Amino acid sequence: MGSYLEANARERLRQLLDAGSFTEFLPPQRRLVSPHLAQLDSPVSFDDGVTIGSGRLRGRPVLVASQEGGFMGGAVGEVHGAKLVGLLRRAVQERPDAVLLLLDSGGVRLHEANAGLIAVSEVMRALLDARDAGIPVIVMIGGATGCFGGMGIVARCANAVLMSEEGRLAMSGPEVIETTHGVEEYDARDRALVWRTSGGKHRYLLGDCDTLLPDSIAAFADAAAEAIDRLHAGTVALTLEELEAEQRLLRQRLDAYGEQTEPADIWRGMGIADPAALPMLEADAFVAAAAPHRRRAA
Repeated sequence: MGSYLEANARERLRQLLDAGSFTEFLPPQRRLVSPHLAQLDSPVSFDDGVTIGSGRLRGRPVLVASQEGGFMGGAVGEVHGAKLVGLLRRAVQERPDAVLLLLDSGGVRLHEANAGLIAVSEVMRALLDARDAGIPVIVMIGGATGCFGGMGIVARCANAVLMSEEGRLAMSGPEVIETTHGVEEYDARDRALVWRTSGGKHRYLLGDCDTLLPDSIAAFADAAAEAIDRLHAGTVALTLEELEAEQRLLRQRLDAYGEQTEPADIWRGMGIADPAALPMLEADAFVAAAAPHRRRAA
């Protein structure tokens, strides 16, 4: 197995799942394209930028979706969102051991903004319905586009978020922040700043992702299998206690770091003596070094 970052949507699924087990729903041969893009003379994709299907992970039945960041930045439109919703609703009917969402998206597709916004809200509802039915939903983030906008919210609705150091997770993307607030507020070309702010290591330290992984599809597969076992041994449905714990975590974070503008200062405030050295560690070493400082919902 190779790099998660460098693989496309279908390559990630084929290498993640047990050999020969993947069956695609609504494949490109069905030519299910966005009805809006052609009207705007924009290019279309025969899968509308997301691959969905079923397969097995370490022998366990799963339903899967993988966004293609190479098509319009993995942005969600009407058809794209409907495929995700349909997959999650199918999970409630078929009851697989988990739903795996490989997210690589800049958010909602501006070409069909209203339809895309509605689609993302429907995805959230369907995801929570799946959890309520006892089906774990596990998100993986490690693609070049990252996970922003509405899909960033979707990710945080899941049972577990797995990220690589190369992955990014946030509400607003760097270019959006720079456009609305100016380059003085946030320079989207400063790649070190971008990853300090939204990259996997920062998200792991703040408790926004459950597992930090090296850039390896095999590592994601192992972590997903472990997450399925752990979630089935506990509570899958979203509970009031979980929501209250998350609210406490967010309140503590705002109180402690609400005035900070530099992520390195946040790390220093968490007790990390040398914030410049820790990011240079490989994922496993970083997790071990960060363990005493990491914030968790409690």
